[in-house]
Amino acid sequence: MPVRPIARLSRSDLADLNAFKAVERLRSFTKAAVELGISTSALSHSVRNLETRLGVRLLNRTSRTVAPTEAGANLALRLEVGFREIGEALDDINRMRDRPVGRLRLN
Repeated sequence: MPVRPIARLSRSDLADLNAFKAVERLRSFTKAAVELGISTSALSHSVRNLETRLGVRLLNRTSRTVAPTEAGANLALRLEVGFREIGEALDDINRMRDRPVGRLRLN
């Protein structure tokens, strides 16, 4: 199996993925916007831009409901794993900061 190069993600890519994940998890643009501290309009633009860049619809929207498409559910599942890994890596770093590490020399 050929090795694929690692994708370079910009800050806006990560923000848009996080925005999508919040909407997918909460099944609501309004609730996700409140959680993320941004306007519903900005959140909608963020998700729409992500869908445009990916070339696939991630969420089915109606006036009353938001539900992931098959592609959206698949992406959300993968993001859950990836974001959990990132969170655990940051927790590990924080634990290293909170306690002394290394060799102590007394003269």
